[in-house]
Amino acid sequence: MNLRNCARCGKMFNYVGGQPICDSCKKAIEEDFQRVKQYIVDNPRAGLKQISEDNKVTPKQIQQWIREERLMFTSDSPIQIQCENCGELIQTGRFCAKCRSSMANNLSDTVQRAKPQIQQPVKKEPKAGMRFLDT
Repeated sequence: MNLRNCARCGKMFNYVGGQPICDSCKKAIEEDFQRVKQYIVDNPRAGLKQISEDNKVTPKQIQQWIREERLMFTSDSPIQIQCENCGELIQTGRFCAKCRSSMANNLSDTVQRAKPQIQQPVKKEPKAGMRFLDT
């Protein structure tokens, strides 16, 4: 059993994997997410600071949800984050479409180069087989 203290509330819990937070804090974060999501639907022109203050959620948490692609904004929204690769402004995720495409191409090129060579089976001679030595 792997016991840890919750990073959010400090309570001890059985850590299985993922974020080191307890189940009750995970539930509270999910409730915060649903509240923020509904707030964005009702107020599509709201800024990050306004969303954060009105819902009592940190801007860092909202940005995390945006990077995880759980929150998405329209193109006319004042909320935009930077692509982690080139710095272009994007509405959701970690990378812009151009960088995602480039990374996917690089990955597929790497996979193509790493394909193993298929060896031709060795042809057996008609008289070849198991031989025994008499001692």
